[in-house]
Amino acid sequence: METAWMWLSFNLLVLGLLALDLGVLHRKGREIGVREALFLSLGYVVLALCFGAGLYVALGPKAGTEYLTGYLIEKSLSLDNLFVFVLIFMHFGVPARCQHKVLFWGILGALVMRATLILTGAALLEAFHWLVYVFGAFLVFTGVRMFVAADQEPDLEKNRINRFMRRHFRVTEGYEGRRFFVRRDGRTWMTPLFVVLVLVEFTDVLFALDSIPAIFAVTTDPFIVYTSNVFAILGLRALYFALAGIIHRFHYLKYGLSLVLVLVGVKMAINAWFARPVLPTEVTLLLTVLILGVSVAVSLVKTRRAAGQASPPQSGSGWVPGSPARTEEPGGPDEEKDKAAQGEGEQPAAVRVPAPRT
Repeated sequence: METAWMWLSFNLLVLGLLALDLGVLHRKGREIGVREALFLSLGYVVLALCFGAGLYVALGPKAGTEYLTGYLIEKSLSLDNLFVFVLIFMHFGVPARCQHKVLFWGILGALVMRATLILTGAALLEAFHWLVYVFGAFLVFTGVRMFVAADQEPDLEKNRINRFMRRHFRVTEGYEGRRFFVRRDGRTWMTPLFVVLVLVEFTDVLFALDSIPAIFAVTTDPFIVYTSNVFAILGLRALYFALAGIIHRFHYLKYGLSLVLVLVGVKMAINAWFARPVLPTEVTLLLTVLILGVSVAVSLVKTRRAAGQASPPQSGSGWVPGSPARTEEPGGPDEEKDKAAQGEGEQPAAVRVPAPRT
């Protein structure tokens, strides 16, 4: 059984890792190379597995298996975030030296929000058992939705979050180094980098609404849910820099992730209905590994021709909150409408900035 010192020790460990990352390893905000990112990502994975081994010894085989399964599911689902990060950074033209800062503060905010969602979800499941079926149905629905929308391309030109911020706040025309805010003529201005950070935060919150119920299908222990979530997203930043250049080659992974969501949703509902583990955690772990392994293998085979391309394909590469699916080709009716709107004072493009507020 978890004790207060375990919670305290784990959170101190997380704070120490974040301080090491921002204050020592990347204090100067330099661009991160693929080799360094691979080593960092591997280090986080090894640390997560060591922590799981510690849980196995301290709390028993059941806790260790639940943690490992939850970590694998959360780590896999977090890969979908990478597709979105690539889209956002490319569309907004975020300089490479600024991307680490956005991801750092974005993930720091995600840790706080996910901890809140996890504790709230655990309390609700303990008070209202019938919510198990709601969570299970939601996961199945989300999995089906992800499967159907895997090839849709988001229209970032029409992103509602970006347009709202640019219409209601003062935003500078370009980036101001690595700063989120600047002072001009006695006024505080946002930079496009802060707009990108807000979009990254919104993205993680909405992804968390899918991934957190998924791990509750494995265990309702808040400590295991929390620690597996934290380790999954702590290494996400390093994984982004390691895979950003080849993420387009994992296109079919989205179909595998959607099937994993359906699997854990069905497991959650069936086990709750029979009040016993009809689908044990070990079986869920095995099936998850099999589904993800097959989807990665199919992706690498199907996209092997894209490996030699100078730039990755842009179609069907993700979903961004607030962005409708693209329905028109460049130069079509939508672009003409945007040009007309620009003449009337509206700024449709993500990188264009409205006149400052007075």
